[in-house]
Amino acid sequence: MCISRQTRETKIEVALNLDGEGNYKIETPVGFLTHMLETLSRHGRFDVELYAEGDVHISHHHTVEDVGITLGGAFLQALGDKRGINRYGYAIVPMDEALVMVSIDLSGRPLFFYEDLGLRGKITEFDFELIWEFFKGFALESKSTLHIRVITGKILHHVAEACFKAFALSLRQAVSLSGSALPSTKESL
Repeated sequence: MCISRQTRETKIEVALNLDGEGNYKIETPVGFLTHMLETLSRHGRFDVELYAEGDVHISHHHTVEDVGITLGGAFLQALGDKRGINRYGYAIVPMDEALVMVSIDLSGRPLFFYEDLGLRGKITEFDFELIWEFFKGFALESKSTLHIRVITGKILHHVAEACFKAFALSLRQAVSLSGSALPSTKESL
C-alpha cells in the first residue's frame, strides 16, 4: 500500500506492508520521530518505507502530525474492508521506569484519548507533547479508537518509546487475521 500527502508545510510518502517482518527504510528531518517510527515498524512487524520533508525550521509540529495522518491513512487503506481482522488490540509495555498502556479498536469511529501525567520537556530537539499530535493524527485518519495512558514514568525518552512499542504491539494484534468474518454485528467497520 502506497500513499502520499503534500501540503504547503510537508511532503510525505509511505509504503506499507502489514504482513511484513519489521523491515524499514525511514527518512524524516526529525531524528527522534525517525527512531520512533523504526521502533513501530520493528515491534509491529510492519514493513514501512517512509519519506518525509517538512518546515522544521519553523517547528517539528507539522511534520510529526502529518506523518501520523499519512501513516494512519496507509493503515486504513491497507486494511480494506477489515474482513477477518481481530479489530481490537492492547498492550502494556514497561521501558525501565516507564509503564504505558495502549488499546486500539479499528472500529471506523475515530476517537483519541491520551493521558501522560502532564509530562513536558524535550528529547534532544523533539518536544515531548508532539507524540500526542502523532497519535491523534493516526487515530483520526485511520478511523480508529485509540487510548494511550502513561501509567508511570519520568524519563521522557523512555515514556515515548514505551508509547510507541505498546502502540506497535496493540496494532499488530488488531490487524492480525483470525478468520474471514467482519468483526462487527453491524456488518460494517
